[in-house]
Amino acid sequence: MKFLESILQQKRLEIAKMKDEKPSTVRKTYSFAKYLRENSAKIQIIGEVKRASPSLGDININIDVVEQAKIYEKSGVAAISVLTDEVFFKGNIDDLKSVASAVKIPVLNKDFILDKKQIHRAINAGASVVLLIVSVLEEKDLKSLYDYAKNLGLEVLVEVHDFAELKIAEKINPEIIGVNNRNLKTFSVDLQSSIDLAKKFSTNALHISESGIKTADDVQKICDKFDGILVGETLMTSGDISGKIAELGVGRK
Repeated sequence: MKFLESILQQKRLEIAKMKDEKPSTVRKTYSFAKYLRENSAKIQIIGEVKRASPSLGDININIDVVEQAKIYEKSGVAAISVLTDEVFFKGNIDDLKSVASAVKIPVLNKDFILDKKQIHRAINAGASVVLLIVSVLEEKDLKSLYDYAKNLGLEVLVEVHDFAELKIAEKINPEIIGVNNRNLKTFSVDLQSSIDLAKKFSTNALHISESGIKTADDVQKICDKFDGILVGETLMTSGDISGKIAELGVGRK
């Protein structure tokens, strides 16, 4: 069984057992989308708290997520992403709660969201942004979950991997679209995905390039078409997080 199939099978089991919480109001912070539009002179960074991944195994399993998040915030990231998948990425919802209570900037719940219950849980854990992945949802479910999350006051990062998914995403006219350079079926990474898809953008959405970004040279290749980048492994393994964030925050034309 391939990575994605295994992850989704496990996720459905988790959702079936998950308590449906009554959602509170969304944690107060600034709008991530508005911040991107108002600070477009340079590429903006989503710093990710990521303990492990299916392809890499343990990355930084015993990381102090609060300390990592505080360093990200102090170093000027625009938002923080927190992996909450337990089985494959070794995160958990408590990581999200801890980070959201420790920082003032937007926090993204990075998970495979398939159900409203996960959206309720994300809000109650302090997320102000959630991820919806086109490849794991039927088009009608993508639209339904997107509208539901927006109506609750969340911002939504809609993630695509190829042209067909981009067209589906653009139909719902999201404010933020992410291009994941990681193939979710093989977990291989290729920055060319962002370079190629950028030529096909046809809305005024904000765009985030995700995964595989390690150097300023990488950012230079995509910064004219993208408003931000999501960086996990590179920051989780860096010996100088602040320096790496400064390096990756390159100026845009």
